[in-house]
This record gives sequence, C-alpha cells and structure tokens, in this order.
Amino acid sequence: MSREVFLRVLNRHVNDATLRLISGGETVLAGVPGGTPALTLRVHNDRFFARVLSRGNLGMGESFMDGDFDVEDGEVHELLAILLRNRIDRKVKGDPFTALQVLKVQASNLVSNLQWRFVQHHYDLGDELFESFLDDTMTYSCGYQASPEDSLEQLQQNKLHRICRKLEMKQGDHVLDIGCGFGGLLIHAARHYGVTGVGITNSRRHCERGNENIARQGLAGRIRLELRDHASISGRFDKIVSVGMMEHLPRKEYERYFANISRSLAPHGIGLVHAVGANAHTNEHDPFIQKYIFPGSGQVKLSEFAIHLERQGLAIRDVENIVRHYHPTARHWLTRFRRNQHTLDPKRYDKVFMRMWEYYLHCCVAAAIASDSAVYQVLFMKDYAAPMPWHRV
Repeated sequence: MSREVFLRVLNRHVNDATLRLISGGETVLAGVPGGTPALTLRVHNDRFFARVLSRGNLGMGESFMDGDFDVEDGEVHELLAILLRNRIDRKVKGDPFTALQVLKVQASNLVSNLQWRFVQHHYDLGDELFESFLDDTMTYSCGYQASPEDSLEQLQQNKLHRICRKLEMKQGDHVLDIGCGFGGLLIHAARHYGVTGVGITNSRRHCERGNENIARQGLAGRIRLELRDHASISGRFDKIVSVGMMEHLPRKEYERYFANISRSLAPHGIGLVHAVGANAHTNEHDPFIQKYIFPGSGQVKLSEFAIHLERQGLAIRDVENIVRHYHPTARHWLTRFRRNQHTLDPKRYDKVFMRMWEYYLHCCVAAAIASDSAVYQVLFMKDYAAPMPWHRV
C-alpha cells in the first residue's frame, strides 16, 4: 500500500519533472508523463515508502542513513529540490483523497515504527569533521559567489570582504564579532582593514584554536577571542558583526541580543547580522535538521529583525538576501566531504553518521534553490542621520 500511495503522490503533485523509480525488481516512471527521467530513485528496502509518508524529510533522511535508497543518474539534492520545488507536503494537505491515503499509511505504521531502530547518535563533533569539508579558515557559513569558477576559499574571501566593505571597516576601528567561530572574520578584518577587536564564542575549542591562529599570524596584540556569550558583552565598539549565530538563539533571546548590540555600539557605529532566515509567514522547522544537526535552532524572519532593531533605536541601512550563494557553498562542502570522508576515524564516525552528514549537506544544497529559506545580511546603525553610500558596496 505504501508504495502505491507514494507513487500516487508523485504522479499527482510533481508537475515539472519525471522520476524513474526502481523497487522490487520493477521499474516505473512517476511525475510528468512521457518525460525524460531527471534521476533514478533505487529503493533497496520497501520500508522507505512508509517512512517517508509517515515522517517526511525526517523519514527520508533516516532511510538514507540506513541505506534504504540511493539516487542514481543524479544526486540526492536534486531529488530533494524537486520535492521542495513542487511543495509536495502542502499539496498533499490540500488534496483530500491523497491526504486520506497518507493518513492511513501513518496510522498503520504507528505500532511498527516503535520496532524500528530509532536512536539519535550523540557525537562530540571534532575539528577533523569540519576540516574535511570547510576551507582553511574553517568558515562555516554561506559564502558569496562572484564567478561560477570561484573555489570554496574564494567564496569565503568574497563574503568576508563584502561584509567588511558593508561595515566600512577602516584603520583604527574597534570591532566586536559575536559568535566568532575560529575567528576567521576578525583575522581577515585585522589583516586587510587594519582594525582591532574582540571575538566572543561559547565554544572553548573555537576560542583556543582561534587564538592560536591569531598568534601564528602575528595579530595577538590587535585582536583576541574570548570565551563568553552575548549576554556578557562589555565595552564600546565602532563596528559590530555577527555571522551565523542568531539562528541558534531561542526567540526569547532576540530582544536581549539586540539590546546588548545597541548598548555596545558607538553613537556613529555600524552593525551587521548575517543569519539563516525564513522567507515566509510561517517558520517551519525541518524535523531532520532539528533531530540530527541543529537541535533547537530556528530561522529568523525579516519581520523579527525589523521589530527588534526598531525597538532598540537601530536604523536599518540595508537588507540583502544571499541565499542563492548558499547553493555553490554547500556544493563545495558536499564535494569536499565526499572526497575526504575516508580520512575520518570510522570508530568515531561510523557509516550511519557518514550518510547522515552527507544527507544534511544534500539538504543544504537543495534548500538554497528550492525552499523558502533565506540568508539575510541586515546592516544597521545608531545614527539615523548618518551619511549613506549610494551603492551597497
């Protein structure tokens, strides 16, 4: 029954692609009739159908982790993009007949689901995992593509330069980086723009390794990383930047986060917050990402940025959504991870973990071009009357 319902969903609601499905020795086409298959979905275990119908992307991800399916003549992220682009979940809810069939599958699997191995692995993710797919600066956020030929290193350099130019960083500026990671942005700003500054992180490992990197580059007298969170910010800064940190805050922390920024920003200062966001009225959390990758994370809406900046007397100067640049960034991450995963210790990162991480990167690639996600860079300032440039950068 589950297989038939799954095929019905594809046939009724995929309107722009043809998919080839191989299951139990049988090959069928689904989606747009008569088209050339965009990819081949090979199902190794028929429980795949019930898992996906019952739990959506969580079921799809766990099926991939357990080897229930693979994609041939294409990529997993291409399959995910087709499903996202066609808004399958929303269309099913609006199709009473199909929705009823899906509910029957979900009901019939309530008991059997309890028998499945459903264990979340709690890994202490080490540097070696991130070294396997990030660039040398260990920058773990969306890059910026200036040319299709840009390497991952160039994408990240483009992004760092763009942020520094938006903030009008210059010699003598004192900069605060909230959620600084390994300090890549602060190091870049000190080397190329002559700033001094402080980066704060709640990761002891990031703080230690970042300060080691700073010392190796001869910048220890100008910049430093400190182990603390945004609630303990002290001092006054000409420029404040925060990249990839806000999406990990609970919503109840947003007000205090922006209040701390406002209190610490100099009267003529400029700030920038870069965060993965939701470009829709409803912020729907992906169950796979919530369970396995970033538990408790959220996607901030642009309206939430606006209301908190307004409340703190901070004037919005510019807003840019660079989500499309996440596609080449995540493609590079996926390619590097596949190329380097053999270097990881299999005792620490087993086969299930490897497939879990690969699926996560596939999700990033697909979401950048087919979901309602956003990557916002919001630029703001204390002085409403301060001169503004004619162009963004």
